Amino acid sequence: MIVFARRSPYRATSRVARRGSMRVARAMAACLAISFYGSVTATYAAQLSVEEIAPGVFVHRGQVAIYSPSVGGDISNCGFVIGREAVAVIDSCGSAPVGRALRDAIRARTDRPIRYVVATHMHPDHILGAGAFAEDRPTYVGHKKLARALAARADRYLAANKELMGAEAFADSRVVPPSLGIEDREEIDLGGRVLELRARPTAHTDNDLTVLDRQTGTLFVGDLLFSVHVPALDGSIRGWLKLLGELKESPAQRVVPGHGPAAMAPDAAIAPVERYLSRVADDVRKAIRAGQTLAAAATSVGVSERDAWLLFDEFHARNVSAAFAELEWE
Repeated sequence: MIVFARRSPYRATSRVARRGSMRVARAMAACLAISFYGSVTATYAAQLSVEEIAPGVFVHRGQVAIYSPSVGGDISNCGFVIGREAVAVIDSCGSAPVGRALRDAIRARTDRPIRYVVATHMHPDHILGAGAFAEDRPTYVGHKKLARALAARADRYLAANKELMGAEAFADSRVVPPSLGIEDREEIDLGGRVLELRARPTAHTDNDLTVLDRQTGTLFVGDLLFSVHVPALDGSIRGWLKLLGELKESPAQRVVPGHGPAAMAPDAAIAPVERYLSRVADDVRKAIRAGQTLAAAATSVGVSERDAWLLFDEFHARNVSAAFAELEWE
């Protein structure tokens, strides 16, 4: 997920009109945040809660929310894997204060060096905590296209999200470019524990990277999978649907989505995202054949999915716009 400005969590675009259901959704999100996360202050003085979803694999479940002073950068899932010799962080959370809290959670469990900080993609809620690990001198890892993507958007990410979070919650957050770009597949060894890093073709973004812990069959997929939080498209809807088909063939026993539960069964995680994207793609194609404008399509495409997701009005119109731009040239 990416946040550019308060009026639109993605790029500036038309938005679906606010409806009563959105107020209900916001209330549900707030209740979820209280139930699952407790009170999270901007200073993140308390240690971040993490769940051991498999032996040596830990995940912090971020809130289902957009950037604000009250939630800071705690709006996405992030985690780490501990090997015999070293630790790898997979996504560093959405701000330096949350990144530091994640680092504290690691240090509460092991003193082994944090050797790698891996970014599953470019969006700020997954990478702005990377600077919190600078003292560990890790190798920062990402898709081969990640560096270019961050260079193009870094200034906007920093300016917009500082405004959304406020100075205290945003403090010391910065964009750290990868020092290792993955072009196809690479392995990193944490000491008797191999992580398989795989650069994916354009889907959610053009720089999606997955991380498979072979020992436990745990697959970190970043925002290739969303749960509860509506999916957000910043790449190719056709590519994303194709990749979901490939993920079904993965040997993974569990997946870690970018938003939602800390871990899910692969089929249960893939099916709702595939349904949503298929509905958007099918409705956009029908709208194009009917000669509808983008503005008209934005009010009708995929509306049957509204009650299935939180933050629908924040992201859905942007998804329709991106899908329309891609599919009108089929």
